Amino acid sequence: MCLAIPGKIESIQGDDPIMRTGRVNFGGIVKEVNLAYVPEAQVGQYVIVHVGFAISIVDEAEANRVFEYLREMDELAELEDAADEVH
Repeated sequence: MCLAIPGKIESIQGDDPIMRTGRVNFGGIVKEVNLAYVPEAQVGQYVIVHVGFAISIVDEAEANRVFEYLREMDELAELEDAADEVH
């Protein structure tokens, strides 16, 4: 199943709106994400990411709710396992 996951933008690179990317933190795992669909996104904001593209901006409370739902569904196991390997 493909899910959209919330993450927090740690940094942003690029001036071209189509090529703009950000380093997004997903509970300890940091990935490079395309920000073309959310040109107004800023460092410190949470975005919903699907297949490498940020598709919307959400507030922190909403991001935390989504993480909790995913934990309840055991859909974060792969992400949490990867975070454990990094630490």
